[in-house]
Amino acid sequence: MSSDTNPEAASDGVRLQKLMAAAGVASRRVSEDLIAAGRVEVNGEVVTELGRRVLETDRVAVDGRAIQLDTSRRYLMLNKPVGIVSSLQDDRGRPDLQRFVERFDERLFNVGRLDAQTSGLLILTNDGELAHVLAHPSFGVMKTYIAKVEGRVSPQTIGMLTRGIELEDGPIAADKARIIGQAGASETMVEVTLHSGRNRIVRRMLEEVGHPVIDLVRRQFGPLHLGSLGQGEIRDLSKDELGALLTISRDAKGAPATPTDSED
Repeated sequence: MSSDTNPEAASDGVRLQKLMAAAGVASRRVSEDLIAAGRVEVNGEVVTELGRRVLETDRVAVDGRAIQLDTSRRYLMLNKPVGIVSSLQDDRGRPDLQRFVERFDERLFNVGRLDAQTSGLLILTNDGELAHVLAHPSFGVMKTYIAKVEGRVSPQTIGMLTRGIELEDGPIAADKARIIGQAGASETMVEVTLHSGRNRIVRRMLEEVGHPVIDLVRRQFGPLHLGSLGQGEIRDLSKDELGALLTISRDAKGAPATPTDSED
C-alpha cells in the first residue's frame, strides 16, 4: 500500500530527498531545493516538507515528469539487427536476444516484438507494468517505421494507407504516412506511424497497396528515438527518456485484459 493512504508505512519509509538522490534524479541538496520549491509530487500531491518519507512503490514526479525510485528496475534500448528473433530463448534455436542481455544481472524481457527481418528500436526491461502499457495498442503508443518498398509510391497510395484498408484480419489505417524519398528508379522510402500491434502489420499494409517491403526499420517507439544507436548496440535509457515512458505508463487509466505480443 502506498504511503499516501498508510501513514504508518510512510513513517517506515525513506526520506524523499534521499530516494530521489539514490534514483539519480539530483543530489540530495538539489532534491531538497526541488521539494521546497513545490516541484515534486508524491502520488499526485505536491510535497514541500523535507521530512516526507516515501516508499519505492510511491509514484513520484518532478515538474510533472515521472521518476523511478525503484533502482532494481532497468530500461534498455536495443537496435535489433535483421536475423534476430524477438525472444530471450528461441525454442527453435534461432539467433535471439539473449546475446544482448546476458551481461546484465536483471532478468529482462522485450516489450512487444519485431519480426526477424525487421530491425530497429526494441525496449528491454524488467518493469512489467510499463511493458504492459507500451505493448498494448489500446493505450495509443505510436511507433514509426521507415520502409524501403518496391515501386514508386504515389500520394494517392499514401492516402489509402491513412484512410484505411481491409486486411484478412480486419480494417487498419496508419495514423500517419508519408513519402520520404526515392531509393533508385523503382524503389521508394516511406515513413509509416501507427499504434497497432498486429502481427507484421506494416509489411502487410504496404503489400496490400502494391508495394512489398524490401527493408523495414523501426525508428521510434513512443517518445524514444533510435538516433545514432548502431545495429546490435544496446544502452540504458537516459533520465529524460525514462521519465517520458513512466509518465505515459502512469497516465494510463485502466488496463486491457491481455497485451499483444507480436508486432512488425
